[in-house]
Amino acid sequence: MKPLLCILAAASLLAFGGDRKEKEFISDNFGYAQTQLKNMLKDTETRDALAFPRTTDKAGKMTTTNMYDWTPGFFPGSLWYAYEGTKDPQLLAEATKWTEKLEPLKDFTKHHDLGFMVYCSYGNAYRITGKQEYKDILIQSAKSLSTRFNPVTGSIKSWNAFKTWHGEQMYYFPVIIDNMMNLELLFFASKASGDNTFRDIAIKHAETAMKNQIRKDYSSYHVVCYDTTNGKVLARETAQGYADNSTWSRGQAWGIYGFTMVYRETKDKRFLKTAEGMADWFLNNKNLPADMVPYWDFNVQQTGYTPGVRSNATKVREKYRDASAAAIVASALFELSDYVGKTKGDKYREAGKKMLRSLAGPAYRADLGANGNFMIKHCVGSIPHNGEIDVPLVYADYYFLEALQRYQRTL
Repeated sequence: MKPLLCILAAASLLAFGGDRKEKEFISDNFGYAQTQLKNMLKDTETRDALAFPRTTDKAGKMTTTNMYDWTPGFFPGSLWYAYEGTKDPQLLAEATKWTEKLEPLKDFTKHHDLGFMVYCSYGNAYRITGKQEYKDILIQSAKSLSTRFNPVTGSIKSWNAFKTWHGEQMYYFPVIIDNMMNLELLFFASKASGDNTFRDIAIKHAETAMKNQIRKDYSSYHVVCYDTTNGKVLARETAQGYADNSTWSRGQAWGIYGFTMVYRETKDKRFLKTAEGMADWFLNNKNLPADMVPYWDFNVQQTGYTPGVRSNATKVREKYRDASAAAIVASALFELSDYVGKTKGDKYREAGKKMLRSLAGPAYRADLGANGNFMIKHCVGSIPHNGEIDVPLVYADYYFLEALQRYQRTL
């Protein structure tokens, strides 16, 4: 064999071996998820039928929530992803059962999280099964979400009210960066129904967020509060971050993921530029640890960043990690890598792989049967509210599995 052919043959074998190793990594993690989720399903048998896994208590036991919390869609969503990764018929049956429990949400209008609640559950269910009734529920859910859109503010109202950490001031049209994630439901409904109203609302909300929620350096504010009489910004604050001018890690993650998704649906380069800018800010930040699992806020205890007087962040000295933010970003990066040039695409893909490897390593992936049967350890819900600090969170598991699936598609 000629030298060049020998080199090419060796390179081909090396690449094949590398892909096989990565496929084994993915398969092993889906197998782990299969066991952990089945353990969790056994635990749910002793609970109320409408109790959805969310996190753990101080004793490390699973705690649950009802369907009207923002998180119930993640458990059935994880079951759908685990079914896809293992083809286990029990997981298919359970994914179906847990998804269909959420059917009443199609008419829910009390807060903005229907995208999380319904699209992570019914969206995956419809994608995998193609059942017409699932599509109908998704379209009706989008109609319900659309009732929270205000054309004056150009935004979907997140919470019904937000109280500042600085005193007693209340705001009645707060919009949080997390809301970007709910737009995928609207884009789906527009395509499924032929009604462009959903799409128009989603694009307008994204444009408003891009203008008012993203800083010039592509870091992000968590909460923007609007005046509904004229659409003006009343305040830019934080609810779950360290300080108003800091960058809450999971908020930045929602932005990276959300603007990547909006670019996918619109092919509008403004949204791609924002997604890239936010991803680059995250990955290049000097405060991102070497394992690429961020602290819960990028500016914890730094000069120039001061929590509100009412915030529990004034009392917490330890710099906790938030593995849920890493899971969200990893998933987003695998998609974002497809929309940019090769050099940047390779950078994003490698960063996503490194985050996945960290999350699947012993520092963050729980032992079988431990961690309340959740997969990912060391997440943070809201330190300012003194809630869910250094615990598993159901959405960390969901985005970990989604990231695994998206990585699998690249091999």
